[in-house]
Amino acid sequence: MENESKQEFQRKMQARHLVMLSLGGVIGTGLFLSSGYTIQQAGPIGTILSYLIGALVVYLVMLCLGELSVHMPETGAFHSYATKYIGPGTGYTVAWLYWLTWTVALGSEFTAAGLLMQRWFPSINVWIWSVLFAIVIFVLNALTVKLFAESEFWFASIKVIAIVIFIILGVAAMVGFIPMTNSQPAPFFTNFVSEGLFPNGAFVIIMTMLAVNFAFSGTELIGIAAGETSDPEKTIPKAIRTTLWRLVIFFVGTIVVLSALLPISDAGVLESPFVAVLERIGVPYAADIMNFVILTAILSAANSGLYASSRMLWSLADKKTISPIFARLTKRGVPIYAIIFSMLGGGLALLSSIIAPDTVYIVLVSISGLAVVAVWMSISASQFLFRKQFIKEGNSEKDLVYRAPLYPLVPIVSFILCLASCIGIAFDPTQRIALYCCIPFILFCYGSYYITQILKKRRVEYVEQNQPN
Repeated sequence: MENESKQEFQRKMQARHLVMLSLGGVIGTGLFLSSGYTIQQAGPIGTILSYLIGALVVYLVMLCLGELSVHMPETGAFHSYATKYIGPGTGYTVAWLYWLTWTVALGSEFTAAGLLMQRWFPSINVWIWSVLFAIVIFVLNALTVKLFAESEFWFASIKVIAIVIFIILGVAAMVGFIPMTNSQPAPFFTNFVSEGLFPNGAFVIIMTMLAVNFAFSGTELIGIAAGETSDPEKTIPKAIRTTLWRLVIFFVGTIVVLSALLPISDAGVLESPFVAVLERIGVPYAADIMNFVILTAILSAANSGLYASSRMLWSLADKKTISPIFARLTKRGVPIYAIIFSMLGGGLALLSSIIAPDTVYIVLVSISGLAVVAVWMSISASQFLFRKQFIKEGNSEKDLVYRAPLYPLVPIVSFILCLASCIGIAFDPTQRIALYCCIPFILFCYGSYYITQILKKRRVEYVEQNQPN
């Protein structure tokens, strides 16, 4: 099944695949379900400002990742960059943080997909749907990378089309082109004027930044797929540029529409703010339409999540920090054992959400929620150190095919903004547990790496000392 010789991934992904892979990882339940909570906490103006700052953070981080990925296109990219330019312990920790992020997401996404199907098939058990969707996602990842990329392209396309239509309908309702149901006026002035700029204080923006950054997480998937991308020098920069401007339009445009048409008193308490807005506009079967869109969003995120987590395991094995079995590829260039292990991890996360939702599962969710921001910080630091070393070795910035502008300002500002969002949650009692859980986990990863390296070194020394002369 596997080749025993040096194995390589097949470079089958095109720019359109990378763009939709990134959008598929980003546009999910965080936008479709949780955006109402952010509006309730920060207010309409505060929420728009939070998402604009979040878009700036993503843009700066992606500039850093673009330079690294084009110069060194490899699978599991930012783990490798952190290992090379920050330290092997940091690279090891970053990889496990990112693996855990997506693996925990797998468990919750399969459950959520099953629950959504209950709307149409209430007599069929949730777990039947969850298992069925898990099998589908596994098959899409296990056969070929091209099949995965194509499936993710179409999954993500449904979400993108739905958001574009939502923004068009929302803007038409805002300007009065489409009348609201029952002659209800759009609560535009109530939301934007009567509530004030920051109804709960300006500091709430900092407190909600982690949630906003987490909503933008997934853009870094472009870096993970670098090793399976055809012509990375042209494909990656194009994918980054396309993804960024689409994200700004989709996210900020959506939040503007939600803030203008959704009464702030309803925000945060509805199952989906999208359903409420579509019903106010008068769209028939709004709940069923959004149920389908959210279902595809969940499956898209699960598809991307299994891909990302399996590539992280492959990268760890490729660096010889975990068992080499996870580095084995099938003849079609798929790390099948890494996929199986990641799927098992998702199953354990699913069980923990049932058996111990208030202990084990909440710890896993807290760690994964903060992990993506920690990964972004590692990308910024890696690019800063890479450029510094690149110049020190006698190279010129002009030698870089793609380079982040305004060095060293870009990596420094992106690192500080990410750090600020981590500090901000310390003042939010509902999010503070993320720090309590994530920091010990990071220390555990560092400790386990160095203990493993010490034991490995001693084992090598013992073998060498006991070899016959």
